[in-house]
Amino acid sequence: MKLKTIIGTALLAGTCALPASAQIGEQRHNLSVGINGGINLNSVSFSPRVRQSNLMGINGGLTARYISEKYFSMICGAQIELNFSQHGWDEFYQDYPELQYTRKMNYIEIPFLAHLAFGKDRGLQFFVHAGPQIGFFLGDSYTISGDWDNYTGITVEQHDKAVDNKFDYGITGGAGVELRTKAGNFLVEGRYYYALSDFYSSTKKDYFSRSAHGVITAKITYLFDLRK
Repeated sequence: MKLKTIIGTALLAGTCALPASAQIGEQRHNLSVGINGGINLNSVSFSPRVRQSNLMGINGGLTARYISEKYFSMICGAQIELNFSQHGWDEFYQDYPELQYTRKMNYIEIPFLAHLAFGKDRGLQFFVHAGPQIGFFLGDSYTISGDWDNYTGITVEQHDKAVDNKFDYGITGGAGVELRTKAGNFLVEGRYYYALSDFYSSTKKDYFSRSAHGVITAKITYLFDLRK
């Protein structure tokens, strides 16, 4: 079994076990649901390397969070999301500005997050999120311009290649602030996703040995309490 598969499985198991193992401290049963939305800055880690700049995409969906306890000053819980997310890459060659290629890839993503927060029950809190994430490829589109056949030394194998692996997985984490009010909870967060899987086949006979997403996300979330 590959090392990245072992890491992904261990993180998933650890996050899912969080609510069951956190049985010390002041018990709470706070269930909240809501919506989230934001922007992705995408790139792809290719080997051999493909020159690129960050590609902007949208990210948004549903959020559910359960706070299980407060241990001293730390608030502990778990969060899960169901999001539509745009990934991909935008190729950039400074010496050849006439060459342009952009690939947009759509996914349904499910992050499983440990939620650790510090602050007041009513007011401002600082929080950290970390855990595994899985995704399911929906489809893609691309735009291309320029006569790529007239240039040598530029990798183009990725242009006409279809996605081989439609299941994506990796680790994600971030931090942010939450404002807790009577009208609901408002969260602003920055997050990074590092894919452990490749969307192109990466056997010895394949051209790419690495083709994995890297995503910086800025998002806003609104949650309202179903149970306090």
